[in-house]
Amino acid sequence: MSFKKIIFRSLLVILSGVLLYGIYYASQAFPILAGYGAKNLCSCVTLGNRLPEDVIKNELGGGILTLGTFEFHAEDSSATGNVFGFAKRKAIYRKGLGCTLVSEIEEQELRSQRFSVAQSSAINQDTIPWPFGNLVRDTLLSGVDYEKINQTLEDAFTEPSEEKNRRTRAMLVVYDGEIIAEKYAEGFTKDSRLLGWSMTKSLTNALVGLLVKEGKLSLNDKAPIEEWRNDNRNAITIHNLMQASSGLAWKEIYSGASDATKMLFRKRDAGIFASHVPLAKQPDTDFYYSSGTTNILSWIVRKHIDDSAYHSFPYTQLFYRLGMYSMVMEPDAGGTFVGSSFSYATARDWARFGLLYLNDGVWGDKRILPEGWVAYTTTPAKGAEMGEYGAQFWLNAGAPGNPEKRMYPDVPSDLFWADGYEGQNVFILPSKNLVVVKLSLSSGNYLDDNKFLSDVIRALP
Repeated sequence: MSFKKIIFRSLLVILSGVLLYGIYYASQAFPILAGYGAKNLCSCVTLGNRLPEDVIKNELGGGILTLGTFEFHAEDSSATGNVFGFAKRKAIYRKGLGCTLVSEIEEQELRSQRFSVAQSSAINQDTIPWPFGNLVRDTLLSGVDYEKINQTLEDAFTEPSEEKNRRTRAMLVVYDGEIIAEKYAEGFTKDSRLLGWSMTKSLTNALVGLLVKEGKLSLNDKAPIEEWRNDNRNAITIHNLMQASSGLAWKEIYSGASDATKMLFRKRDAGIFASHVPLAKQPDTDFYYSSGTTNILSWIVRKHIDDSAYHSFPYTQLFYRLGMYSMVMEPDAGGTFVGSSFSYATARDWARFGLLYLNDGVWGDKRILPEGWVAYTTTPAKGAEMGEYGAQFWLNAGAPGNPEKRMYPDVPSDLFWADGYEGQNVFILPSKNLVVVKLSLSSGNYLDDNKFLSDVIRALP
């Protein structure tokens, strides 16, 4: 065989391999990309009350998402997505439930699902004083440097460059129980629902807490998953799942097809899919941030509530008790809330949620979460090397024995927060009696939260 033929055949093999890999990658990635776009377009329009073209331009107008084509269909409150005409996906809106991707289920079956959804009573919150309502006092708190704090918020809305965008949309500062600063980007108001992404994990923390308070769950219980009973996963406890220390071989990667993206954008039942992952490490030894373990928790929550009451449970037992009337948690196609990722609320309702934790689980004169629940929530996982994670909340506790080595060195170590993709945060700082909400669409240049929070603190007495 001649040298030229060898080269030709070698190149042919290489090109064939590249082509096959490209086809495989497209078969895995395109449905996720299309599903991501359809789901977000549907939710932003129906829950966020935004124009489709605005969502397509902003949420879906950058990076690899530009390969997709996305459309909103007002006639049936749905959104569709595809990539070069392939991997067509659809998300549908249902009143009280938000939007759900049509995944591993026929659309008609999804639309025919009937759940009992809580309906909020007609309350005009604008006539009720904060925090139960939206009537904010116009008196100034003594010792607060309002000029400095307003400038700090103004700086947070300033874009550093055209290529790297903070795209801050809402900010709210609550000190001593009162709103002392609030700002919104053009097109957004105090009534705008915004996506919390992984701040939803912290909502799941509260739902587990409610069941612990009722005696229906115990943190030391083994996870009640039938498939795990007779293998090495039977040692995993509710506590291990809460601290993202289950030891499961999960891949939390967002840049392509992974356990996390398949679960969120291709699977009917998020928690069931996540529960099939094998064990890789001994439980309670290694912290690994995981949307999978959160959705297993969400599935467990559902199993411990009567099915007729499940879809009303977060609303009647948590959100409406706090005056969080804008909050919506969205279910997967199997009907279980996607407790890792899909929730929408106004900045003020996110602040109310933060106040519940600032006040040790008490709202007004009523205890909502169990005694000691916030202390448990803010106890670092054993495997968190910088004390950076507790129970579905991030922590600023610092490394064991070296608290100065922490995520935000210029902010007190008792800071803890709910955190979501693209810059969603509810920061809670008990030592300063402070809650700060930040909602954005950051890409490439997130706000320096260490400096931002330290600047807010310097404006306080």
